[in-house]
Amino acid sequence: MTKPSTKDLLVVEGLDKAFTLHLHGGLRLPVVSQVQFTVARGECVVLDGPSGVGKSSILKIVFGNYRPDAGRILLADGDRFLDIAGASPRAVISARRRIMGYVSQFLRVIPRVPAIDIVAAAAREGGLEPQAARARAASLLTRLNLSERLWRLPPATFSGGEQQRVNIARGFAGHHILLILDEPTASLDAENRDAVVELISERQASGTGFLAIFHDEDVRARLADRMIDVSAFSMSEAA
Repeated sequence: MTKPSTKDLLVVEGLDKAFTLHLHGGLRLPVVSQVQFTVARGECVVLDGPSGVGKSSILKIVFGNYRPDAGRILLADGDRFLDIAGASPRAVISARRRIMGYVSQFLRVIPRVPAIDIVAAAAREGGLEPQAARARAASLLTRLNLSERLWRLPPATFSGGEQQRVNIARGFAGHHILLILDEPTASLDAENRDAVVELISERQASGTGFLAIFHDEDVRARLADRMIDVSAFSMSEAA
């Protein structure tokens, strides 16, 4: 087994995953096999490959939403590494609060909560005091070009692009050293894609690592330090 280096934020090794379809007689649907890669501090690693090869599944496994069938997911936690693959739910929740954040393709929040409160709550979870958290939220929403008149409204009333900007602001509100991004710019126009690229670049410069999926070729070209072809690990054809 590979010994992580001090530069590594994430080491994924020998990762296997299949889903069991209990409503179909226990049929097993293989997804990926023997996935291996690392993410270093300040590095943006992009998962590549056609739809259906398991890119989003890998992100969810790393974040602890799915438990793998085999392999290790070593996440830097101070001077040690936490194996997400075998960690308890409490340890995974703690890691999400302190170490790794996630920006999905869709905003899922409690109804009727104002946009600025959603982002400020994420900043408070990251350790900021309430006043500083609100200032952080306002700064991010401004940088992502969300009109101030919308800040005190619930995002359920927003367009898809506006909702996604709230989603991105929430993901960047804390001080996670690893950020997992699942097509964060898919519903954004060119101006707002540029704003997201700038946010990512700034966080990279401060040492944050990224594991991401970008279908926009321009965004990938501007941000990707390395591309991982997930087709090499995909079991979709076997299914």
